[in-house]
Amino acid sequence: MTSRVPVLLSSSSVFPEPTAAAFQLAAALGYDGVEVMVWTDVVSQDAGALRGLSAHYGVPVLSVHAPCLLVTQRVWSPDPWQRLRKAAELAETLGAPTVVVHPPFTWQRDYARGFAEGLATVADRFSGLRFAVENMYPVRMAGRQFVPYVPGWDPTDTGYPSYTLDLSHCAASHSDPLAMADRMGAGLAHVHLGDGTGGGRDEHLVPGRGTQPCAELLSSLAGRGFTGAVAVEVATRGAKSRAVREADLRTALEFARAHLTAPSPVDV
Repeated sequence: MTSRVPVLLSSSSVFPEPTAAAFQLAAALGYDGVEVMVWTDVVSQDAGALRGLSAHYGVPVLSVHAPCLLVTQRVWSPDPWQRLRKAAELAETLGAPTVVVHPPFTWQRDYARGFAEGLATVADRFSGLRFAVENMYPVRMAGRQFVPYVPGWDPTDTGYPSYTLDLSHCAASHSDPLAMADRMGAGLAHVHLGDGTGGGRDEHLVPGRGTQPCAELLSSLAGRGFTGAVAVEVATRGAKSRAVREADLRTALEFARAHLTAPSPVDV
């Protein structure tokens, strides 16, 4: 039975399997939809191919993650604005209401300088979409810490109309997801569900296998008036087999469904 809040399978959760596997697994396990991570896999960049997969498996694409990772800086174009516009066109074509976007990297000086204004301009052009800026985290290397994002890893410090709350990133940044959700307020449009231990790394564990208040955050969404979707974004690259990967993704879906239908703390 579908929960009131759609639970999506991020195509990043099946890596190193290709994008097509996300649709196959989402259909087999009973997810409500797919979040397409636009990636070096050409299928993830192709509206026609994605529409075909969606129709074949009967699973809609309900969010698109723009190519914001280090490894996707040349997908579609070296221009980050062009990549964002292409992601918006892809989402619009597929009927996905949400585009997930990261804050700019520090070396993207021109992009960073006009990011808030430029994002508003793109949002005006694609008025049916929400551009949900994701919370990130500092990077720790050799005992040192640096922030590779401008003006920082926490988008609520700047303020945007829509946000994506990533619980694994909260663990990596040692921040409280419930407090982050409070700061995002009515702008909370999308959730990336994964867990972490707070060890300073972005772990994307199956929810319930780390220390984050995943259950509490999910059960609080109804009381927050949340109208978006929850996308399971977990790392399964270490799975020894497809069966193990499938079991992890089933566990994550069951966790999400159980806690999304639990009473909200504000209602208890």
